[in-house]
Amino acid sequence: MQIGRTALSATLALALVACGGGGGSSAPPTSGNPVVPAPTPTPPPTVAGCSISEQQQVAFDIIDEWYLFPDLIAQDVDPADFTTTQGYIDALTAPAREANKDDFFNFVTVASEEDALIQSGSTAGFGIRLSYDTVNNRVFLVEAYEAGSGFGAGMDRGTELLAIGTSSASLETVSSLMASGGPQAVVDALGPTTAGTARIIRFAQVDGAVVETNITKTEFSLDPLSDRYGALTLDDGGKQVGYINLRTFIVEDASDQLSAAFGQFGSQGIDEVIIDLRYNGGGLVSVAEDLGDLLGRDRVGQVFSETVWRPSKSDRNRTALFESASNSLAPAKIAFITTSGSASASELVANSMRAYFADTDIALIGSNTSGKPVGQSGFDVESCDLRFRIVTFKTDNANSEGEYFDGLAPFFATTCRASDDITTPLGDPSEASIAAALDFLGGRTCTPISGGTGLTVQSAGGREMLQPEQPSAAQHEIPGLF
Repeated sequence: MQIGRTALSATLALALVACGGGGGSSAPPTSGNPVVPAPTPTPPPTVAGCSISEQQQVAFDIIDEWYLFPDLIAQDVDPADFTTTQGYIDALTAPAREANKDDFFNFVTVASEEDALIQSGSTAGFGIRLSYDTVNNRVFLVEAYEAGSGFGAGMDRGTELLAIGTSSASLETVSSLMASGGPQAVVDALGPTTAGTARIIRFAQVDGAVVETNITKTEFSLDPLSDRYGALTLDDGGKQVGYINLRTFIVEDASDQLSAAFGQFGSQGIDEVIIDLRYNGGGLVSVAEDLGDLLGRDRVGQVFSETVWRPSKSDRNRTALFESASNSLAPAKIAFITTSGSASASELVANSMRAYFADTDIALIGSNTSGKPVGQSGFDVESCDLRFRIVTFKTDNANSEGEYFDGLAPFFATTCRASDDITTPLGDPSEASIAAALDFLGGRTCTPISGGTGLTVQSAGGREMLQPEQPSAAQHEIPGLF
């Protein structure tokens, strides 16, 4: 079935909110495309209350009817053995995880928080994204949002957190926190994700200067494209190259910002682009499709991706075609910069575009991706303000290629290994991954990421994004966000 781009939704006792694809999820897109009614799902039983046992029953009903891998649902799980709904969901989906098809992709979140995130594009915090050195247990910023209080206090890419406390007298070093409780101890020390939360933080800037100051969490804009480096024209020996750094697919305004950036590239006659998705955990499928349209001026009417549900829900299968878009380009070459933090909608775009390029004209730069060729739908329990994000579909490209659970690198004929140099600003042509991307576009040699279908996902430079055990809606979509 071929349908227009839209969310699949119904107002029911438990509503199927949307087709998710990124890092976690999605909600009804506002791409301007016509809404085509989807088949009305049969809802699980109406929830009378919001107790853990009732939530667990809802989780079971959703997974039993909708989960993408019906043959990989555990049959001997007693909900009474679990004190949380999330633990029960993880147990039900354990067989799929053991089969390397589901890496804890199913979760429960607060519906109103997720809706506000998508619609307003803002959240509360310091406005920083953190990673930690898995060998030396040091915590660094990989990115800072310009509207966040952290950036205003002098934090930026490459900043190292040294100590955290509620006062100068209570400061505890990051090294001691990591030694006593691992990454979660650092998460706990940073406090709740609510506006007004204040912490004394000692940090070292890239130049070595040490700062100790009180920083308060505020509401800040999750600008999908940074005003500093989100869209740039890079000069490579006289050749102009378009550079896009997309932070997330989850904010609806991303499509408009991308269109404006591509309009600038078009006016400059640019036909080679770098799409930097190195920390992009995904988001709205509609934004992924819009980015595809901007990269596919010469592909209008051809297949962008195929969405495939479980056999019992095959009437929901759909084909997304490239559509005509203002400011679209027909690039001759594309370089995608990725890391293990690049997931879902990020992988969807790269996988879809590779179906249309010669092996020498498209490449994966940096390190291997997360490996999430599946997406979630959101099922709402309105009386409890809960949204169950459950894997319900997978995506393939025009060549019916998907199943990249080990990451995309084994599927790209051309890859270039490069580090994620956090001491150099994003958008700087000398930054290691960007330099490697320019080398590829310029026909210069590079070292492949690796080869073979058994390639494992590796973190960039021995770093992992710092992620809470119980992420907020924003942290589900934008890993490492605080």
